[in-house]
Amino acid sequence: MTDLSELVVNRADGRDDGEDWTENYEELPGGAGISIILEATTQEGVGPRLHKHPYAETFIIRRGSATFTVDGTEVVGRAGQILVVPADTPHKFKTGPGGYEAVHIHANATFETEWLE
Repeated sequence: MTDLSELVVNRADGRDDGEDWTENYEELPGGAGISIILEATTQEGVGPRLHKHPYAETFIIRRGSATFTVDGTEVVGRAGQILVVPADTPHKFKTGPGGYEAVHIHANATFETEWLE
């Protein structure tokens, strides 16, 4: 039988809630085959510069909004939406007024990022 404690990933800061949780996770247990960025900010206008990955990235937006630039086209992603950026597609985002909280799922066990600016 699998030891279920080996499949649980706890917050590095020791908190036991989901608030203000910003962390990166690679090589998750159980052979998940994905890596995750948990993003939470109350600041407007922050986000990564233009980059791409050799795999798809999925953004599950839980709170607030961000303006995404995906292959040169802008789209506003809002709470309650899921945005999928295909593999090898240049993208970046800037958080909107009131901040942003999202789960970014990378379809790879580790992060592979090519920075374009």
